Amino acid sequence: MKNKVQLIGNVGNDPEIKTLDSGRKLAHLSIATNEKYTNDKGEKVEQTEWHRVTAWGKTAEIIEKYVVKGKEVAVEGKLTHRSYDDKNGEKRYVTEVVVNEILLLSK
Repeated sequence: MKNKVQLIGNVGNDPEIKTLDSGRKLAHLSIATNEKYTNDKGEKVEQTEWHRVTAWGKTAEIIEKYVVKGKEVAVEGKLTHRSYDDKNGEKRYVTEVVVNEILLLSK
């Protein structure tokens, strides 16, 4: 099996763009996906999941130019996990989608 993630959702914040010393771009953003269903009691339920998304290079440049908060997008990439030590020396864990393709869906 291949590590592949596809999401369609709305961008939750304006993307954070960084230009590295090498000139390569890095983009961070969050995407909200919504699921609507009826539970066993007949109640309509809407569940929102937030996904941390990272993109590099040309994909980050496209995000910088065209993506803003609220825009509907489709992304494809791979799921990654990493950890780091915060300012207080505590171990923090991050799960994110590293995007290799993005499709702009809304106007």
